[in-house]
Amino acid sequence: MGRKIKLALVYRDMWQSSGKYVPTVAMLTKVAPHIVDMGCFSRVETNGGGFEQVNLLFGENPNAAVRKWTQPFNDAGIQTQMLERALNGIRMSPVPADVRKLMFKVKKKQGTDISRSFDGLNDYRNIADSIKYAKAGGMIAQAALSITFSEVHTVKYYVNLAKKLIDAGADEICIKDMAGIGRPVSIGKMVKGIKDYKPEITVQYHGHSTTGFSIVSTLEAVRNGADIVDVGMEPLSWGTGHADLLSVHEMLRDAGYELPDINMDAYMKVRALNKEFIADYLGYYINPLNRYLNSLVIAPGLPGGMMGSLMADLENNIKSLNKWLRKRNKPEVTQDDLLIELFKEVQYVRPQFGYPPLVTPYSQYVKNVSLMNAMNTFKGKARWQIIDENTWGMLLGRSGQLPGKLGDEILALAKEQGREFYTGHPQDLYPDALDEFRQKMKEKGWDTGEDDEELMEYAMHPKQYEAYKSGEAKKSFLADLAKRKAKKAGKSVAIAPVAAPTTNSTVDFQPKKLNVTVNGERFVVKVAYDDNEIAEVEEVVKKEETPQTVTSGETEEILAPLEGKFYLTKDSSETPIKVGDKIIVGQTVAYIEAMKVINAITSDKAGKVVEICFKDGQDVEEDDAIVKLA
Repeated sequence: MGRKIKLALVYRDMWQSSGKYVPTVAMLTKVAPHIVDMGCFSRVETNGGGFEQVNLLFGENPNAAVRKWTQPFNDAGIQTQMLERALNGIRMSPVPADVRKLMFKVKKKQGTDISRSFDGLNDYRNIADSIKYAKAGGMIAQAALSITFSEVHTVKYYVNLAKKLIDAGADEICIKDMAGIGRPVSIGKMVKGIKDYKPEITVQYHGHSTTGFSIVSTLEAVRNGADIVDVGMEPLSWGTGHADLLSVHEMLRDAGYELPDINMDAYMKVRALNKEFIADYLGYYINPLNRYLNSLVIAPGLPGGMMGSLMADLENNIKSLNKWLRKRNKPEVTQDDLLIELFKEVQYVRPQFGYPPLVTPYSQYVKNVSLMNAMNTFKGKARWQIIDENTWGMLLGRSGQLPGKLGDEILALAKEQGREFYTGHPQDLYPDALDEFRQKMKEKGWDTGEDDEELMEYAMHPKQYEAYKSGEAKKSFLADLAKRKAKKAGKSVAIAPVAAPTTNSTVDFQPKKLNVTVNGERFVVKVAYDDNEIAEVEEVVKKEETPQTVTSGETEEILAPLEGKFYLTKDSSETPIKVGDKIIVGQTVAYIEAMKVINAITSDKAGKVVEICFKDGQDVEEDDAIVKLA
């Protein structure tokens, strides 16, 4: 037999590359022993990336989940790995250095061995900080190269980046082909260049199968010296996920490499449990199209992790767009029409944005602006109607150095808006924050948790953590799940049984009533937890729920430019507008959270606030009046 090749199961990623959610902690602890029994994995990806936020979204404590989920692998001597986003930690926006440092210490104590650190811009400075912080926290520091394809992203570019990261102290290098668009031969050349520089460095290949390249890229990576290969498994392999364990295993054995045997009885048990979890509730958030390969993605290069949620998001986008078109007696469009226009627009936007690699969060930034541009194309409007502040942060250098130069249209827009560019170290822009959050937790009577893990969580995800603590996250999740179950059952409102998922570990919060909005109408739903009962619609709730101030005379309206969740502020440091305030043109009056980013809504008129039409967290649709001025 030839050289030994190790296998890593990217269990967290294969769920999030397929849909919105990951299994609950009860599901994870149920499947873990059987993954161990498969006997073929040296590593399992347990957490990181969106894992924390997803747990908070459905009302679970992510710290408890990580500890319970990693324990069986720790006991079995299987290494656990997480994914983190360098400057952005495990969220979508930049994180203060003290919060980043605490994160690594916490995750190591919770049972995570390896930190796979990537930077969405491949900025060496941001990854070098993560290497330093991870090693200080006792973790193995794996530095990831975010693979993309453009005129600036060559084999030489990536090999040189890997050399700098090795010199900065990286213990391992990951070839992270998140969109599956790395050409196989080029992937092989990258691995060879890295191994030529430092033969003993561990190289791990991670490739999504979205375009069909990854199975060939796996072979090329191993032939050129890769030591570990990431794989997925049924029923979530291929598509926007990863090459299947069985296919990779047989291919590499046939090529003469030594791999451990697979316990097929345990494999079938894990496969059955995955199907059980999908039937329980996860399947309601997985678009069937994500199970297919799609060569159309080669050109735009959108990553598998994002494609997993994109198709679900497009369902809402197409509804909103067609509603707008119907109002104006214009022909409606299909989801495929919008998807193809989006792909075309990504290819236009990305060069204008300086060729950022399409990886979280910058793939979302490019996709979101491209999607707004695409929707405005159908409306006959111009490009660049909305660029959120996080995206501007990327464009201006506040997140790191872009690989290429900004296009003329973006430079002109920045000049017109008086934007200033930044060339310093990105981390210097974000001051330490742990003391502030520690004080907030003290005031609220919240415990900072074992090893300060709850403090880390609150500082990392303030709004989501507060929603989790209040129970609002659980309530919103159950309401959404109820709507999806009702839709699948062919009902017009959420009146199906809406008990929590049977394997959900959070048992203390079981709401008796839920506010559910269906087709623009708001309902109070009485929740039944007995499977033999039916939840019933108790009453229709009118708009009087929303804050209103009636005034005589004419008013002008500030309209929502897109659909999403309404907020008056983006964080606690801001002072919200109130009735009676005077507003000037260009002033930020509110925010709309849509497609994982916060969009500042500025006023296009001046006047005095006479009505704020929505409460924080309420859903708004495009063209809804959100503030009225006199």
